Amino acid sequence: MMAESNEQIMLDAVDRFLEKEVRPVAKALELADEYPTDIVEKMKVLGLFGATVTEQYGGLGLSAGIYAHIVERVSAVWMSISGIFNSHLIMCAAIEKFATEDQKERFLPRLARGELRGGIALTEPDCGTDLQAVRTRAKRENDHYVINGTKQWITNAVEGNVLLVLVKTDPDTEPRHRGMSLLVVEKASGYRAFKLQKLGYRGVDTAEVQFDDVHVPVDNLVGITEGRGLQQILSGLALGRINVAARGVGVARASLDASVRYAQQRKTFGQPICEHQAIQIKLADMATRVEAARLLTDWAAATYDSGERCDLEAGMAKLFASEAAVENSMEALRIHGAYGYSPDNEVERYYRDAPLLAIGEGTNELQRIIIARQLIERNPA
Repeated sequence: MMAESNEQIMLDAVDRFLEKEVRPVAKALELADEYPTDIVEKMKVLGLFGATVTEQYGGLGLSAGIYAHIVERVSAVWMSISGIFNSHLIMCAAIEKFATEDQKERFLPRLARGELRGGIALTEPDCGTDLQAVRTRAKRENDHYVINGTKQWITNAVEGNVLLVLVKTDPDTEPRHRGMSLLVVEKASGYRAFKLQKLGYRGVDTAEVQFDDVHVPVDNLVGITEGRGLQQILSGLALGRINVAARGVGVARASLDASVRYAQQRKTFGQPICEHQAIQIKLADMATRVEAARLLTDWAAATYDSGERCDLEAGMAKLFASEAAVENSMEALRIHGAYGYSPDNEVERYYRDAPLLAIGEGTNELQRIIIARQLIERNPA
């Protein structure tokens, strides 16, 4: 794991990168829904595609705690680009934890460099939260699997070149999760990806992915045994939920910072609106949400780093921080008035980006169920 002083050096490098390379172009690229190719190349150089991959396989070996702080900083400037390396790193985490040593050596160094870049393909047109209902099938034929099916809302599927795909290798087995496996599928195998339009989270590509008799070597099955896929990917999603929580902190903080600045500049009735009690109450609530969300996210990241199960902690952090982003972005619009409703103002983007965080990596309704179940499991009567 990277030493503390080096971690601070990394955070400083990320701050310089964001101010020099991202902030000046974020608004234009986001409004045009244009993929930030130059920014992605610079993220490769920074090592962000290997941020949490251990140094043994060419990554930076960052703790989840430092990684969350990086994500917060990125998301406060342009949330979309955090998704480009988040989905990628969930894939990396699952491979590093569950793949064979040969698979790790084949894939992780290229993933850490960004030579291979992609994400996870879980959701389907008729299957979101209920992953056990996936229909994408991988049928073994000699030394290959033949994949058929469709995935939906998949990040990095168009611009990336590899996906970690959740498939049914034995659709008839019970319980259903025992028939599911993970396959590393490179784009050269022949899957097709079609970009989808979104309200926010623009710039990063999100796609429908079609698998029509796509052949993948048996050696690309994560691990050595079929039927472990759901367990493997749920473990990786813990890091993804910490990431989404950190994004929520970033968007909530950006909304607060913009509101504090504007409230001191905008005058009504002869004084800055920050002198009005109604605005002060909003700012106080916004600031409290930011700090509480950050503390929950740090707690979840510390639990993850300890190696302990963190369903409850990551669920709480994701739930609270994403709702903080939604609430703060709305309050920022109200404080800015008509100016906040214009695409010329960044708070309009925060307002469009924030709802994704309440949906992605498991809806907040699902997080509440996970939290409640963990409370009962950890505190038996």
